[in-house]
Amino acid sequence: MRITAATVSLVLLSACYGADPSLTIYNQRFAVIRETIPLDLKQGVNSVRFEGATALLEPQSVMLRDPAGRRLLRILDQNYRADPISMDALLKRYEGQTIEFQVRTGDKTEVAKGKIVRASGTPVAQQGQYYQQMSQQSQPIVEVGGKLQFGLPGTPLFPGLGADTILKPLLEWTVETDRAGKLDAELAYVSGGLNWSADYNIVNGDGNALDVIGWVTMENQSGKEFDGAHVKLMAGDVNKIQPQGGGVGVGTAGRISMAGPGPAPTVEEKTFDEYHLYTLQRPVTIHDKETKQVEFVRADGVKSDVVYIYDGMKIDSARYRGWNADMIRNDTSYGTLSNNKVWVMREFVNSEANHLGMPLPKGRVRFYRRDTDGRLEFTGEDAIDHTPKDEHIRVFTGAAFDLAGERKRTVVLSDMGRRTIDEGFEIKVRNHKKEPADVRVVEHLYRGTTWDITTSSIPYVKTDAQTIEFRITLNPDEEKMVTYTAHYTW
Repeated sequence: MRITAATVSLVLLSACYGADPSLTIYNQRFAVIRETIPLDLKQGVNSVRFEGATALLEPQSVMLRDPAGRRLLRILDQNYRADPISMDALLKRYEGQTIEFQVRTGDKTEVAKGKIVRASGTPVAQQGQYYQQMSQQSQPIVEVGGKLQFGLPGTPLFPGLGADTILKPLLEWTVETDRAGKLDAELAYVSGGLNWSADYNIVNGDGNALDVIGWVTMENQSGKEFDGAHVKLMAGDVNKIQPQGGGVGVGTAGRISMAGPGPAPTVEEKTFDEYHLYTLQRPVTIHDKETKQVEFVRADGVKSDVVYIYDGMKIDSARYRGWNADMIRNDTSYGTLSNNKVWVMREFVNSEANHLGMPLPKGRVRFYRRDTDGRLEFTGEDAIDHTPKDEHIRVFTGAAFDLAGERKRTVVLSDMGRRTIDEGFEIKVRNHKKEPADVRVVEHLYRGTTWDITTSSIPYVKTDAQTIEFRITLNPDEEKMVTYTAHYTW
């Protein structure tokens, strides 16, 4: 339909009139924000000002529509201003003019006049001569009593605001519509400054059982407060090229209770396109410059295994950075340095049978164990990636104090003319614990992809094209030795 009536009206909106803002926050430092804003439009062209968008809005992402689909809303023109009033802005506005300053000396307050010669920032406290010079260049210059000084003599008392001054980020639209009347329009846009992450606190209970508590941490640096917002959290590696947003989709759903003090909200999880969406079931208020946390998963009695891994080869990464296979084969000293540490790994299954069974977003995992006095002690941390249900999770918690290993090469025979290398190693692992320990000895076949183990003191398991494992059990105060020889061809 072509609009012929051209009545122009001015509608001034503030974010406080919107109802129930909703956020979908991505763990890539951006969010999709939706607000309901009341409009009273004339048929034809209208001028609309909306105060209260974020300070990091992506103007190209703005969408304004009638959610009922009964009328056409077309933004013909849009201006976005994200320079709300500040001391720096007012100093700039009154540059070259004389204003009053409130000066406090002890318990006495006086008013002095000064001319703003340069308004280029507020004083910066730094150390060192270079930083002092840079700080002076960023400070305003004020003339007081015929003399110039860096910095403000006191708190400026500005005469007033200009006609074009804004207090909040502002969107100005020229909106065209085919029908006059009131409606609740939906405003949606993509904004930076919002992020979320997951953290998991895990307490080692009886035996190897774990108690898992998962927290969602939301961070708001957008320049806007969200009061009573409906929040969704998108987990997954969403491809985003600034300033565009994400996609759509619907899938299956499940629910996990959020435990904690007070009325416990819930988090509803569902697949969404190729990602996972977590919805907080209670509205939350997120102030600007605020970090907010809510509990989203709690599971007790999660069965886990402690896995000890001895990966004895130590590589000087700085020396060998950028080396290819030929360079490695020609350096007979490559891979002969020994690492003495035995890694401690925790492994468990993210399944319903193991009291979990929901897709877990990536985040930091912290481990604790109760001492004999009942107090929790920190025992290590690691990070997990996005983990679907029914997948294994393995995290590194540190090095075992009472387990040690050593690795040395016993033979190397290199025949570059025949394109062969034979290399043998001797690996020792010692257990000083008071209980038995199962250790996986990991060896990397780094000389080439075509290899054969010609001798081996115990059986091995091939875990990938260039890695094998020897699995041994050590009794208390026992040492065991593993030997093997690899034959390479290329």
